[in-house]
Amino acid sequence: MPVHTLPAAAAIQQLGDYDTIIDARTEDEHALDHVPGAVNWPTLNNAERITIGTMYKQVNAFEAKKRGAALSARNIAAHIEREVIDKPRTWKPLVYCWRGGNRSGALATILGAIGFQVTLIEGGYKAWRAALVEDIPAQARRLHYRVVCGPTGSGKTRLLQALRAQGAQVLDLEALANHRSSVLGHIPGVPQPSQKRFDSLIWDALRGFDAARPVFVESESKKVGNVRVPDALIDTMRESPCIDLVLSDDERVALLLEDYDFFVKDSEHFCQRLEALTELRGKAVVEAWTTRVRSGQTPEVVLELLTQHYDPMYAASIERNFKCYRQAQRCELINRSGDALRDAAAHLIASPV
Repeated sequence: MPVHTLPAAAAIQQLGDYDTIIDARTEDEHALDHVPGAVNWPTLNNAERITIGTMYKQVNAFEAKKRGAALSARNIAAHIEREVIDKPRTWKPLVYCWRGGNRSGALATILGAIGFQVTLIEGGYKAWRAALVEDIPAQARRLHYRVVCGPTGSGKTRLLQALRAQGAQVLDLEALANHRSSVLGHIPGVPQPSQKRFDSLIWDALRGFDAARPVFVESESKKVGNVRVPDALIDTMRESPCIDLVLSDDERVALLLEDYDFFVKDSEHFCQRLEALTELRGKAVVEAWTTRVRSGQTPEVVLELLTQHYDPMYAASIERNFKCYRQAQRCELINRSGDALRDAAAHLIASPV
């Protein structure tokens, strides 16, 4: 059966038409970013791609192509034996590689020869990425948002989780970015996605939302750790109705000690992260904080971090960037408990914007 091709802009709209999306690139290329839902069937794996690339440069293209063909055939055979033998004739895969060339072409040709209806993304991942970037503004602007505002430790992430648990549409940018969006927000042992992967995760989340219902999102800055929120999304968020989440200082400290328990368990790691604030707060202040942390006064230091550092910065930023904040709907939590968050979420879902 002949292999069909599909422009990337059309593939953006038709992902659901295919039974399996196959990324024929290497493991590393796939990990950096891939079409949402794609499985990785490398035509050449990481090491093999390096070997063939070296042969192109140091020997010649003909010898490299012969060796590449042998490796590709062996790998494609393994993929077919592992993944395809039990597939029915009606199985419809969508295949791509970097530019829609040799790697995906070889796999698609063999699957087509078997008799499957195979489609290739024209231009491969490179074209897909361009189409996705172009589509993000439209996806962002077709939705309406309710922006959860509140100072550090007020429970914004927990409220988003409570909202999602009750069926609300939630865009959790910090979860997608694997970062808690502050100088201390890095999660130990959890790497952030690449910018390309972050964009893809956002696009995939946005396209799944119902435009007739609000999307709850936190009042993020333009960057979440090392990744940047797409301009169209952040601009639309900043023009959207706001919710002002309020929690007492004592409860905020307790919440942060729970959510950042790795700092409580590893005071030296906490002290190292605090040193990143030296330029903003001054050496004497940071040294005083680290000394107190080492002496077991972490809760007291956290309270000072909130009241002296985070709160003033947050107040200035939210007033400057979120146009509707002064008309925000107030949402006061009696405490940080699950019951309080569930009640708040239910009230927000039921209340008009």
